[in-house]
Amino acid sequence: MDHEVQFQRRIRGRPVRLTTRVADGTSLWDAARALGLPVAASCSGSALCARCGFVILAGHDSLSAETGTEREARQRGSVDDAQRLSCQTRVHGDVVATTTYW
Repeated sequence: MDHEVQFQRRIRGRPVRLTTRVADGTSLWDAARALGLPVAASCSGSALCARCGFVILAGHDSLSAETGTEREARQRGSVDDAQRLSCQTRVHGDVVATTTYW
């Protein structure tokens, strides 16, 4: 089953929404990269750097539960509780997300 993932960002000061469809269980990281969006990271998605935090605007219940690995990486990296690490978060329904660095 496919799910719609929408990313909101600003390009030249204008709000832009980019949408992709992904298979169930795809990471937010892979969904963003499939659209060519930059994802901050220095660990290639292994939850070591905790830089790939995304703010979930809609669809919280459509994401995998936070794992201990994600929670520890977020805390170690001082990532706000309102964010999810895109490399560790799996999509199980429609989601709208953004990040603070776009």
